[in-house]
Amino acid sequence: MNNILATPFETPFGVAPFSSIKVDDFLPALKAAIEEGKAQVQMVADANTPPTFANTVEALERSGERVGIISSILFNLNAAETNPELQKVARDASPLLSEYGNDILLNEKLFQRIAQVWNDRAQYDLTPEAATLLEKTYKQFVRNGANLDEAGKQRLREIDKRMAELSLLFGEHVLNATNAYEMVITDEAELAGLPEDAREMAADTAREKGKEGCWIFTLQFPSYLPFMTYADHRGRREELFRAYASRSFGGENDNQEVIKELVALRQERAQLLGYASHADFVLEERMAESPQKVYDFLEEMLQYAKPVALREVQDLEAYARAHGGPERLERWDHAYWAEKLKKEKFEIDDEILKPYFQLENVIEGAFQVAGKLYGLTFRQVDNIPVYHPDVRTFVVEEKGTGRHIGVFYGDFFPRPGKRNGAWMTSYRDQKKEKGQEQRPHISIVCNFTKPTATKPSLLTFNEVTTLFHEFGHALHGLLADGMYASLTGTSVYWDFVELPSQVMENWVYEKEALDLFARHYQTGEPIPAELVERIKASANFMSGYQTVRQISFAKLDLAYHRQQADSIQEVSGFEAIALAETELYPKVEGTNTSCSFSHIFQGGYSAGYYSYKWAEVLDADAFEFFQEKGIFNQETADLFRRHVLSAGGSEHPMLLYKRFRGQEPSPRALLRRAGLLPNEETPLPQQ
Repeated sequence: MNNILATPFETPFGVAPFSSIKVDDFLPALKAAIEEGKAQVQMVADANTPPTFANTVEALERSGERVGIISSILFNLNAAETNPELQKVARDASPLLSEYGNDILLNEKLFQRIAQVWNDRAQYDLTPEAATLLEKTYKQFVRNGANLDEAGKQRLREIDKRMAELSLLFGEHVLNATNAYEMVITDEAELAGLPEDAREMAADTAREKGKEGCWIFTLQFPSYLPFMTYADHRGRREELFRAYASRSFGGENDNQEVIKELVALRQERAQLLGYASHADFVLEERMAESPQKVYDFLEEMLQYAKPVALREVQDLEAYARAHGGPERLERWDHAYWAEKLKKEKFEIDDEILKPYFQLENVIEGAFQVAGKLYGLTFRQVDNIPVYHPDVRTFVVEEKGTGRHIGVFYGDFFPRPGKRNGAWMTSYRDQKKEKGQEQRPHISIVCNFTKPTATKPSLLTFNEVTTLFHEFGHALHGLLADGMYASLTGTSVYWDFVELPSQVMENWVYEKEALDLFARHYQTGEPIPAELVERIKASANFMSGYQTVRQISFAKLDLAYHRQQADSIQEVSGFEAIALAETELYPKVEGTNTSCSFSHIFQGGYSAGYYSYKWAEVLDADAFEFFQEKGIFNQETADLFRRHVLSAGGSEHPMLLYKRFRGQEPSPRALLRRAGLLPNEETPLPQQ
């Protein structure tokens, strides 16, 4: 087959040959890879020798590698640099992959061999990692219908195929709705309050769209957020908010029926497999273990956060009234007045900070922090193919020895073919096989403020923390050191995966770290010590509000996946009931969170959104340990690298965490950090 995707890549480090890939290459190469993978799996199933860990479980782990490589390139591109042709390919590929997965997981002969290895496991002298692979493999088959009768297996195939299609459709609808909207401003007076770079970016956007003499604001976050934060024009803020908060809620990109069908299918699938709900199915393989435990965790956190959040909103309304604002704040007012209050209270805002956070310096700062903690160097290169000119590539090596660690991609700016948000992803995972080691290829994808004609990309402080967050995920992937690709890097329990990312954010609040990279883009002066103190002092500003907001998303997710799906007659009413306990502002008619909630309907976080808050408990506790010893203490960093970053999913996460920390995580650390713990005698939520 004359197809670049069909053979091993003849590129530096075997990276994806993006510059040579054509859209038409994907489906033929994927179909051929699937056939190859099926043949490899069938050889395992048909083997005429007694099943062992090596010839069954390990052999299955090593099968279908090219399917994984091709599909990861396809779906990563579909998120970061898509177009209608690629979207169609992704839609066509999704059911093929679903069917391929089911062909493996519903192969009765294969399962019989795996079950025998599982039943005989006491006779094998397995390493902890191998024992984890055996358990994970056996459970994966059981949890995907291996014990069902033929009718049940057929229905499971139908459900999985349709769910894959619906998730893609949901994401396409949100992307289309986001790209379809623009707010055109022709009267410069309506730009009052906006920083100069936000105005300049809006003028650049207008020119890119072939419109002169105006400013265009979009629903892309670097455009949307500054307007909502700084624009004095309340009517325009309301207009933009309503557009953002009503994406895919009605119209040609409506997601309401998609949600209802997807949730119903998830519920049917769970019950087919013997679980009470989709949440019960998902949480069986999480640190949290059960929906009730997640619910109790969220409720107890809410007990601490909601009184604080209500006071914060009341104080904000009083502040707004005292400064000529409305009698009652609406949702499109919160960011605007909160920014003003924050600036007055702490004498700090993004416009003061942004000159110290030029993107290139922040990237270099993240690299330096990783160097001091884990002994890594990042060397930018230009011989690695990329899928868009904005993408930057780096070779990662061990300091001193020059040992190759991996390849790192950075994709930082928004564009029409890229979905909103920020994420880390992998094009190739780390593994060891037959004495050879395959090192990983890791990427972070963001949507940061673009450079303008007069200024480089200057990041808000939130964007700085986002970069460090995703870079923490990247380190989890890059520092992987295991035998099996399915257990390395970020292949861990979902409510553990955010620990490496969230703990990394802490360094941007520390002067010792900021001094490495926070320098004024014009003068080169380091960020003043008093500004660092103000950053730390303002860290808990609106912490109650932000905590309640995160809890609201987690409770909405749990509501969709914990109870009977047939109770959802219409999405808006269901959402209103689920969010009632966490609402801090009046509901805005015509808006809806669920219809653009990509995390749970496209991104894999179904019944798992709580994990952000859960992982905050872990990260607050972990960083207290760093602070006790020194934030660049080598012994602490080595423990974290060995037992968290490098260990991946080789063992149960609580075992790994306790090896790092010496104890289980304490919720007190998070409550203390967030300023939600009135006194040390207050009863604590139990995780």
